[in-house]
Amino acid sequence: MSGVKITNAIKKYEAVQVIHGVDLQVDDGEFCVFVGPSGCGKSTLLRMIAGLEETTDGSIEIGNRDVTRADPADRGVAMVFQTYALYPHMTVAENMGFGLKMNGVPKAEIDRKVGEASQILKLDDYLDRKPKALSGGQRQRVAIGRAIVRGPEVFLFDEPLSNLDAELRVEMRVELARLHKEIGATMIYVTHDQVEAMTLADKIVVLRAGVVEQVGSPMQLYKNPDNKFVAGFIGSPGMNFVNGIVEAGAIKVDAFADRAVASTAKLPENGASVTVGIRPQHLRVDPKGSGLKVDLVEHLGGVTYIYLDAANGERIIVEASAEVDAPSYGSDVSVTFDDENVMLFDAKTEKRIR
Repeated sequence: MSGVKITNAIKKYEAVQVIHGVDLQVDDGEFCVFVGPSGCGKSTLLRMIAGLEETTDGSIEIGNRDVTRADPADRGVAMVFQTYALYPHMTVAENMGFGLKMNGVPKAEIDRKVGEASQILKLDDYLDRKPKALSGGQRQRVAIGRAIVRGPEVFLFDEPLSNLDAELRVEMRVELARLHKEIGATMIYVTHDQVEAMTLADKIVVLRAGVVEQVGSPMQLYKNPDNKFVAGFIGSPGMNFVNGIVEAGAIKVDAFADRAVASTAKLPENGASVTVGIRPQHLRVDPKGSGLKVDLVEHLGGVTYIYLDAANGERIIVEASAEVDAPSYGSDVSVTFDDENVMLFDAKTEKRIR
């Protein structure tokens, strides 16, 4: 297996630039996830690694080989797409081995590799079936098996679970995590779903508008985001953001009934505007307080989400244990929290204030 090194990668479509000087190192055997909103450039960057999109400038190395201008077939990668793209008239075994057959690999070798892949993916009982007789999750496993039999240096996944229902998505996430541990391959995975990113990744690359916002392990990005975008994108539900004003070395927040937030961060001058961020699970509802109206209560079994509206129009989400009595719709409450759980961001640049 091999790692991937991207150096100052740029992609332009005529006058429109969509990837802006990306630098990235994916280590050998690492599970790296590109995550970000639609249109951020994550699939384009993946296709550049695969050779399906030409790299305008910069370089891409796979296993210390410069493959920037190499044909896709010569890069040592295998790609699994969002759509299964299986041949409907072929069996599972024939679909998995078709690429090898086209490359002139002997039948005995194809059978051996298909057999090994089917064991890994638990497809032994389905090898004689055709795609129409398979579930969505089974079809996606066949598509992954087709990639495995090629023995690539790097696996590339372009939102492979987005066509599956919620239950199958969870099942396939577990399958992919197990697959990575079993074969130890370098894998690069694209998704817009930050839950997939958090559960699968060794390393997460957060992209916005063709720029890498931050790279790190899931918990590094969750606990120590560099800016408001990363803080809001990583974590479910997303972080609450409210406006604050620096006053006498603390932050006054209207949404918190003018409660002053103390911080060890290096604050700007008095009167400066900042954005105060706090995650839903770090807030507690105080039914004896006032200043926030209960707009919606969601009971999800193990947890309850309480949606609160401030008088200035800002919205706050509180995550509470199911055992906690939730306030009723329309009631007047306030929130309490520990100052150490608050993050501060510059109101203009959105960068973290540390």
